[in-house]
Amino acid sequence: MQRKSDKNMRNLKLVPFILNLIYPPTCGICGKLNSNFLCNKCQKQLGSQAKFKIEKNQDTHYYFQEHLYIFEYQGMIRKVILNYKFKDKSYLYKTIVKFLLKNQNFFQILEFYDIIIPVPISKERKKERGYNQSELIAKEIARNALIEYNNQCLFKTKNIIEQSKLNKEERQKNIQGVYELRNRTMLQGKKILLIDDIYTTGSTVNECSRTLIQAQPEKIGILTIAKD
Repeated sequence: MQRKSDKNMRNLKLVPFILNLIYPPTCGICGKLNSNFLCNKCQKQLGSQAKFKIEKNQDTHYYFQEHLYIFEYQGMIRKVILNYKFKDKSYLYKTIVKFLLKNQNFFQILEFYDIIIPVPISKERKKERGYNQSELIAKEIARNALIEYNNQCLFKTKNIIEQSKLNKEERQKNIQGVYELRNRTMLQGKKILLIDDIYTTGSTVNECSRTLIQAQPEKIGILTIAKD
């Protein structure tokens, strides 16, 4: 039994090696081979555009306390996010998180949170796209920051018109009542960091926060890659 177990362990260790041979890691920006998924040249270019902003919420109509974002939604990062979200380039989450990790001051702020939750998408949308872009980023951040990752509490129960196709007023109406809270005791008294890719009007993350607040968390913060 021990020999079989040792063999299985060796096979598991070979998996990432083989995958790297078939799909070698590349910089998500320029496409050149790079084991860190982000080359030094592109890292500098992203760095020149990065904002690393923390905005405290002063609007009583919103249910979260602060919004953290890395970029304004323009230039290079806009192209990266569009490719990531709509062009079947799921691997770009590694490039995005690698860049986030480079800013230790910003990254340390995330460690004040207890739980990371991605903005969920509907089953239909996930089947169509093949992945939830916010989920991949949330998992990678949670893994690196050693924060609990949770996708067992917040669910999207309706497949609606994509928010990007609507104006501000339409977005607010479109998103109402589409999320459901389950296992709320898991979140009670916790500091929750909700992850999404883009913040435009705030309708999506605010509706998620309105749902999460039913669990009586201590705090809700939002982290998005970009703000439009």
